Amino acid sequence: MIAVEEALERILSHIRPLGSEKVSILDALGRVISEDIYANRDIPPLDNSGMDGYAVRARDIQNASQDHPVRLKVIEDLRAGFVSQKTLRTGEAIRIMTGAPIPNGADTVVPVEDTEKGSGIVSVLKALQPGQNIRRAGEDVKKGERVISDGDLIRPAEVGMLASVGRSSVAVYQRPLVAILCTGDELVDVDGEVGEVKIVSSNSYTLAAQVKDCGAIPVQLGIARDRKEEIREKLGQGLRADVLISSAGVSVGDYDFVRDVLNDLGMKILFWKVAMRPGKPVTFGTIDGKPVFGLPGNPVSSMVSFEQFVRPSLLKMMGHRRIFRPVIEAILKEEIRKESGRRHFVRASVTFEEDHYFVTVTGDQGSGILRSMVKANGLVIIPEDREVVRAGEKVKVQLLDRNF
Repeated sequence: MIAVEEALERILSHIRPLGSEKVSILDALGRVISEDIYANRDIPPLDNSGMDGYAVRARDIQNASQDHPVRLKVIEDLRAGFVSQKTLRTGEAIRIMTGAPIPNGADTVVPVEDTEKGSGIVSVLKALQPGQNIRRAGEDVKKGERVISDGDLIRPAEVGMLASVGRSSVAVYQRPLVAILCTGDELVDVDGEVGEVKIVSSNSYTLAAQVKDCGAIPVQLGIARDRKEEIREKLGQGLRADVLISSAGVSVGDYDFVRDVLNDLGMKILFWKVAMRPGKPVTFGTIDGKPVFGLPGNPVSSMVSFEQFVRPSLLKMMGHRRIFRPVIEAILKEEIRKESGRRHFVRASVTFEEDHYFVTVTGDQGSGILRSMVKANGLVIIPEDREVVRAGEKVKVQLLDRNF
């Protein structure tokens, strides 16, 4: 049995980013870019107006005020998307819209609210300095400048920048196919006949949802009965994916065949059992370099193990730099007791009150109590050497809710 950190280190040392693929910039949202992007021109390409108003010469209005307005002749109306062919001279102004290029001879834009419109003239009611309300060419991006770097996450702002520099498609890291197999004679699918002794394979869906939540692609292999031949066939199918996950069958019961079958398939086991609760019977290895995770069968153990080990692995495969959930400090509202020797991940609810984070346990912590995960937005991390954590102490909490 190894420590959580050692298990994670062994896993991540065998994880590499996948290759690249070209996608449209909207399909790139939430993906990690795998190329550097450079601007093909200045943005904006020309000096332009930052607001609706009048393009003027600052020297013409240097004495303007409410009591002594300066009257200028309006020689043109200029909309965005058009370039004026006129040159502004002393005593003249051009009505200009936001984004329109600054005409020759003008060096200032007077906001429309600082003017009074007349017939063919405009009265300027305020003096301005040269350059005011003008957006300079290239003030956002200079031609040739790198605007997005390999490894950056594509958010809506990056999508807009890609469009601005004329990129309709972009190279991003591929999303791994993740095969998921659940095993057990007691399991039926969500629409199956439950009867008195069968249970629905919730892990088939929680794990698939966790995979999708990462941005990877789940491939559900269904349910395999506790028979070596059936498990071998299903796991063999799963090896066509980029990552293989099995749930249950990795412990030491008489019908826990998954580990044996994985051995038969040539798996190089890097560890079996981690000093944590829930999630102790976790297996990780590789088959021909392909990552294989053997997760526990209990619903909460499976989910918590996924969070600690599978999620960061999938994110690394997709090129992400930030692969771990955020961890905060919170004040514990109740006492927690545990046995020493294993790290505990306690399902909990985090709140923010009076400038402090507080955390409370979500009830029974049995590894089969899925409702405790439904109520949780975080996991309190209790170190291996602690047996009692008192109410009022500060504890570390791994946040599960990205919107918290």
